[in-house]
Amino acid sequence: MQDQAGAALTRATLTPFALVAAACLVADQASKVWALRSLDDGHVVPLLGDLLSLRLIRNPGAAFSLGGSSTLVMTGLAVVITVVVAVAAWRTRSVGWALSLGALFGGSLGNLYDRFFREPAPGKGHVIDFIDYGGLFVGNIADVAIVIGAVGLLWLSLSDVGLDGVKGGRHARAGEEPGVVGAKGEDHA
Repeated sequence: MQDQAGAALTRATLTPFALVAAACLVADQASKVWALRSLDDGHVVPLLGDLLSLRLIRNPGAAFSLGGSSTLVMTGLAVVITVVVAVAAWRTRSVGWALSLGALFGGSLGNLYDRFFREPAPGKGHVIDFIDYGGLFVGNIADVAIVIGAVGLLWLSLSDVGLDGVKGGRHARAGEEPGVVGAKGEDHA
């Protein structure tokens, strides 16, 4: 299979993407089922003193409970981001990018599931959060996966590894050496 740019879509990248995404989604949803069955709303269970604890909340907003009054907007934004991640994953030929995008995709799907299928209504569902980080914010396994995926993407970008897996970014794809000055004197680095 090939995309429009001609990049081969291989099992070497799609398999890790799908496996990481599925693992993140399953871990997130299983942990939320556990939290709903085991934790009482608002009750705090200390794990590492005041630094880390368990506290069940239903979050209508996004990270850090931002946008709590705009649940439909948050849902729409999450759908768009999830689609963008899926398109990037479809185009990547880098295992590193596939793994990072898989974590982002799985985490995003975990929170989207809550938005669509949890109370109070489809598209307005509240995300189940239960990992309290010292009172700063409360998150879930999906949020952890999203952060890990984002850190991976940042690292790959800073390492100048393109979606095609080529180190050196646009220079290697254009057949140029990184940092070589072009014919018109401009630096392509």
